[in-house]
Amino acid sequence: MPKLKSHSGAKKRFSFTGTGKLSYRKAGRGHLLSCKSPSRLRKLRKKGYVDDTQMEYMRKLLPYS
Repeated sequence: MPKLKSHSGAKKRFSFTGTGKLSYRKAGRGHLLSCKSPSRLRKLRKKGYVDDTQMEYMRKLLPYS
């Protein structure tokens, strides 16, 4: 079988943790921050994790990670 290509966009945006979960940076921290509340910005500062229901799909995008 030929090798599979990894999805270039997913490669840049997701990274595997030590326990095998996929982490990503949350959206909404790029610009227009003055109108967003401090509590909202604190929540956006944390990493997001891909849900277990989406992991099978994400493994197809990142086959050799």
